[in-house]
Amino acid sequence: GLYANYPIAMAPGMSLNAYFTYSVCLGMGIPWRTALGVVFLSGVLFVLLTITRVREQIVNGIPNCLKHSTAAGIGMFIAFVGLRNAKLVVANPATFVGIGSLSLPEVQVACFGLVFTLILMARKINGAILIGIAGTMLFGILRGLTHWPTAWLSIPHPGGTFLQLDLRAAVHLGLFEIVFAFLFVDLFDNVGTLVGVCEQGGFVKDGRIPRVGRVLLADGVGTVFGALTGTSTVTSYIESAAGVAAGARTGLSNVFVALLFLMAMFFSPIAG
Repeated sequence: GLYANYPIAMAPGMSLNAYFTYSVCLGMGIPWRTALGVVFLSGVLFVLLTITRVREQIVNGIPNCLKHSTAAGIGMFIAFVGLRNAKLVVANPATFVGIGSLSLPEVQVACFGLVFTLILMARKINGAILIGIAGTMLFGILRGLTHWPTAWLSIPHPGGTFLQLDLRAAVHLGLFEIVFAFLFVDLFDNVGTLVGVCEQGGFVKDGRIPRVGRVLLADGVGTVFGALTGTSTVTSYIESAAGVAAGARTGLSNVFVALLFLMAMFFSPIAG
């Protein structure tokens, strides 16, 4: 935000969420409180490596081709998840993946949303993505895939996860491999996002990102604070590119993103 002064929002990463839930908690059978302790330790390690500029040197030492390919890979991963959830992409025993049936209402709504949003973006209409989301929601209601919420407001109850991490169990030597897994996944996730968003915004100078150390420090502090509140590793979000495309150029946009996220906590019934 204001410290690094880049329009790059941060939140718990999608890939790290999946690793936290399915690999660490469900796959390894580690209690979620212990897993939060592991996330906290990885966040502390992030901060230490950033203060000593180790992470910055690693980022600057990665070849540009690998940085750009990481950004492209993140985009492809998110696109694939979206297409899979929309049933545009389905499992196929012969080719592993196949095209979904256009007769399904989910596929029809997804296609409508994609085409509608792309038309708005091609015509350079401000807020094209938000308008596309709203239009797709209305079309989904007409097709019977969703409905109007029965309630609009809800009081959040963070007490269930706030300060529930188990540091004593997380310090166990057998869990340090998970700490390093979080570290390296977050490192490359951050690199891809930073390169992709900063290239789009024109922030890259001579192949390097100015003030990258501040961005990485904000990421580390966010992970520490996130673990205390009950979330998995906090990382830079590639969706920040949408804000940059709309004209965001400073960290002030992140302040408004944070305020909107806080407001969204009270409107959780709308999200279903």
